[in-house]
Amino acid sequence: MSQPGLNPAQQRAFDLEFPQSLGTYDTYAEAQKAVDFLADREFPVENVMLVGTDLKQVERVTGRLTSGRVMLGGLLSGVWIGVFVGLVFAMFEGGEGLLPRMLSTVLIGAVFGLVWAWIGYKAAGGKRDFTSVSQVLATRYELLVEHRNAQQARELLAEHDPMRAAIERARIMREDADRAAAAEAARRPPSPPAV
Repeated sequence: MSQPGLNPAQQRAFDLEFPQSLGTYDTYAEAQKAVDFLADREFPVENVMLVGTDLKQVERVTGRLTSGRVMLGGLLSGVWIGVFVGLVFAMFEGGEGLLPRMLSTVLIGAVFGLVWAWIGYKAAGGKRDFTSVSQVLATRYELLVEHRNAQQARELLAEHDPMRAAIERARIMREDADRAAAAEAARRPPSPPAV
């Protein structure tokens, strides 16, 4: 697995040697609980990886975006910029006239933020007149472990949740049987066409 933008040391953190699945979980909390259980049993959890699969983006609409809200947000952002610029000036110019300088930079920042927000809102032309927060979530979480630790991890997780362990063993056996059947079908010569 190769991640763009990671240096080699960071990349090695995401590499497992011949990873094997320990199971899939519906929530991150369930997968985390399984890893915590392994850690409590002194299992070498540095050989475990949690992988979120079937990613989806969820966006929650938080409210209607009005020109008043946009302008208020721009005003407040401008005030913060003004405070920052005023403090920078105060650091380099000394303490004389600090209050008038701070007030003027805050006022200029507020006006700038207000105008900039209003221009951006009008330029959008009424598209996306709402506020929202978004998050990328996984539908399932799979626990992977290096092959040399797989059996030990499976035995420990069977203690943790015997029913899940039995279901996971059945899934693995089914997948192994499917692979064997596919390999057998690939080895057989094709049957001659019917005449």
